[in-house]
Amino acid sequence: MGRVGRTELEGGMNRVRLLSRDAQAGIFGPDTRLWQVNKEAAVFLGAGRAVLLQLAHPFVAYAIDRHSKTREDPLGRFRRTFYQVFSMVFGSQESAFRASRAVWATHSRVSGRLPADAGTWPAGTPYHANDPEALLWVHATLWDTSVVCYEALVRPLGLEEKQVYYEESKRFAYLFGVPENVLPTDWNAFRSYVEGMLAGDLLHVTPVAAKMAAFLFRPPVPGLGPLMRRYAHLTSWLLPERLAVGFGLDRGGEEGRVRYARTLRQLAALYRRLPRRLRYLPAYIEARRRLAGREGRDWMGEFMTRVFVGAPRIG
Repeated sequence: MGRVGRTELEGGMNRVRLLSRDAQAGIFGPDTRLWQVNKEAAVFLGAGRAVLLQLAHPFVAYAIDRHSKTREDPLGRFRRTFYQVFSMVFGSQESAFRASRAVWATHSRVSGRLPADAGTWPAGTPYHANDPEALLWVHATLWDTSVVCYEALVRPLGLEEKQVYYEESKRFAYLFGVPENVLPTDWNAFRSYVEGMLAGDLLHVTPVAAKMAAFLFRPPVPGLGPLMRRYAHLTSWLLPERLAVGFGLDRGGEEGRVRYARTLRQLAALYRRLPRRLRYLPAYIEARRRLAGREGRDWMGEFMTRVFVGAPRIG
């Protein structure tokens, strides 16, 4: 299958225009299931899972390793990525489309060939960042992980809720130009796709992916070593065992499984007691303020948004 070109990208955005009810609310809006799930800071518990699942795809791993500064500036790349993601999810339609075009332009410059065998992928296999199948996998890791973490810390979702959630998430895929015939048709098909990828042989932890994973759990400031080790352990149990082993994460056997389950229970109990201002993502708070016409400065929100994405506001 070929790359997503400018025509496919603009076609995807036209599709989103038809599905969006309010340009100011953006491509989703407060009445969507996707906002209701992803407003929760709980979904960031799975940030490590989503990133590692993406890196487990050799196309993604080599594209990032050879065409970005992730090793020199992992925090910067994390912030730039989520600035664009938040702009698409919580920004106005205009800011979502602007972010979409910016990401596509960056991806259009990323291509190469695998320098070595990577699982079933032979050396020399061409890759490019606008490959529809690779884009689908990145898309899937985000929205599947959000549901996993929401259900772990907030509450279980019913099948109908998940179906609505998945149907809404297609709008995000359209912003990357992913064609309709590549997307799973419904939630059950989506879960079958994810489970097939996790159990199949298309995902393979390459040496460059393992090295980048080590950067992911490196303490950003002195003194956070114990916390990052605990987060790495938790992340290891959110992955299939073979991928956790490939990334060098020690799950700790049965004792580790018990510790993981206990940690989740403790986090869930603590999380449910947090005030909404701490539970809800700053980008969501900003979006609700925008829709309510509140023009005054939100100092706390701007500070928290800067922590997440390196800028005081999105869009």
